[in-house]
This record gives sequence, structure tokens and C-alpha cells, in this order.
Amino acid sequence: MTLEYSSSNSFLPQLITTPFFFIFLLFSLYSISSFHVTFTSASTSSTSLLNVEHHQEALTLLSWKASLDNQNQSLLSSWIGRNACHHWFGVACHESGSISDLDLHDCGLRGTLHNLNFSSLPNLLTLNLHNNSLYGTIPISIGNLSKLITVLDFGFNHELSGLIPQEIGLLTSLNFLDLSTNNLTGPMPHLVGNLRNLTTLLLQTNKLYDFIPLEIGLLRSLNVLDLSSNNFTGPIPPSIGDLKNLTTLYLHSNNLTGSIPPEIGLLRSLNVLDLSSNNFTGPIPPSIGDLKNLTTLYLQSNNLTGSIPQEIGFLGSLIHLLLSFNNLNGSIPTSIGNLSNLGILYIH
Repeated sequence: MTLEYSSSNSFLPQLITTPFFFIFLLFSLYSISSFHVTFTSASTSSTSLLNVEHHQEALTLLSWKASLDNQNQSLLSSWIGRNACHHWFGVACHESGSISDLDLHDCGLRGTLHNLNFSSLPNLLTLNLHNNSLYGTIPISIGNLSKLITVLDFGFNHELSGLIPQEIGLLTSLNFLDLSTNNLTGPMPHLVGNLRNLTTLLLQTNKLYDFIPLEIGLLRSLNVLDLSSNNFTGPIPPSIGDLKNLTTLYLHSNNLTGSIPPEIGLLRSLNVLDLSSNNFTGPIPPSIGDLKNLTTLYLQSNNLTGSIPQEIGFLGSLIHLLLSFNNLNGSIPTSIGNLSNLGILYIH
């Protein structure tokens, strides 16, 4: 037994001294070295690509800054160098170093959007240019914005003009879209119906015209819809009844016609309904009584006819009720006495 044990252990020194073992050892060392070099090279290459992308983002903002009418204004004085994540005013970044948010609201910026290369900001989540002095059209390249973007705010610039581009319908992750208080014209693009994640759509105080598209009913996440102070014509589409999450609906100060659709009574989350200053005809639909959460109902300055429905008395949360400047007739329903929270009532 002792001899056998010695013999088996003596085999290892013999193997180590063979040429085969040295070849095997060299091959193993080479393989490990090659893997390390390859891994290091790939890692370095990936880092370099990221740095190039981040530098490109910074150059995109610097190029746009240079195109602004008041490019030397103090708020953007921090925009220097190639690292936009290093204390640049209005810029926030992901942990990766890519720009996530550009928030320059109320900055007095004057210029156009045409020199802002949207496709060079691939990870942008928020673009807020509210209340500046931007002018010119919204470029069709807006569709090249990150498909991750959730907030787009060009509201209150006063001078943005031309059509709302159809390409805005490509930004399918949007939660918030504000193009209000500008000089936009033309119809509301049908592709707005693609924005199924929208909770807020603000297009008020422009010069938009034509019908409100049927596709508006596809925006079933909407809480707030404001199309007021435009030149919309035609009836309210019956698809409006599909917006079950709507809490605020402003359609006042347009040229809308036809009757108030009974589907309006399906919007049972509504707190505020303003259809005033249009050309609506026909009676107030009895389904209005289904809007039990309404606090504000403005129907004044239309051509409504018929009597005030008894169902108005079901609106127990109502605080403001304006029905004046219509062609309503008959008596005031006794059910109006049920509106114990009513603070303002105009029926003249």
C-alpha cells in the first residue's frame, strides 16, 4: 500500500516537467490575458461612447443658446464647457450623466425652437420653456424628442405660431402638454389621440379652429382639458363621454354649436364644467344631474332653450351656477332648493 501511494504522488512532478504541461500553462495564461484585454477594451469603448453622447448634449444646448436673441443674458452664463451636468442653470441629469430635465420657465428667453436639436437629447424627461418670448413655429422635429418625455410645456410664450405639428402625437409617454396662450392656428391634430398617457392638455388662448376631433375620446387618462378661447366650431363630439377621469373641462369662448350632448353626464368625476360663451342650442340635458361632484357649472351666454331640468337639484356639491343670457323659459324648478352649498346663482 505504501508503494502504491508513493508511486501515484510521484506522477505530478513528472507531469510538470513535460513540454505538454508548459504548452497548456502558456495557453491558459494567454486566454486569461486576452479576456482581460478584451473586457477592458469593451469597457473603455463603452465609456468613450457615453462621453461623446454627453458632450453632444452639451453642444446641442450651447448651439441653441448661441441662436437666442438675448444669448448673453445672465441666467445662462453657467452654460460653459462640455459638461451640462456641472451646475448648468435649469439642467438636471440622470445618474448616467445624460440630461433628464431642461427647465427654463420664466427666464425671459427670446428666440425660436428651430436650432434646438431634439434628437440629441435622447433621455429627456421634461422640457419646460413656459412663459418666455419664444416665437416662430413648433418644428416638426419635435417628434424626435425622447419617447420617454413626460412633460412638454411651451405655454404662455404668446408668439409661437403656425400649426400644431402632427408629430407631437409621437410623444406617447407625455403626461402633461401645455401649448396655451400662444398664436397657434389650424385644427387640433388628430394624432393627439395617440397620447393615451396624458393627464393634462392645455391648448387655451390660441387661434385654433375646426371641429374638436373625435379622437379626443381616446385620452382616457385626462384629468384636465382646456380648449377655451379659441375658434373651435361644430358640436362637442359624443366621444367626450369616454373621459371618465376628467375633473375639469373648459370649452368656453369658442364658436361651438349644436346641443350639449347627453354623454356629458358620463363625466362623473367632473368638478368644473364651463361651456359658456358659445352657440349651443336646445335644452340642458337631464343627464347633467348625474354630475354629482360638480362645484362649478357655467352655461351662460349661449342659445339654450327649454326649461331648467328638475335634475339640476341633484347637484348637491354645486357652489357656482350661471345660466344667464340664454333663451330658457318656464319656471325655476323647486329642486333648486336642494342646492344647499350654492353660493352664486345667475339666471337672468
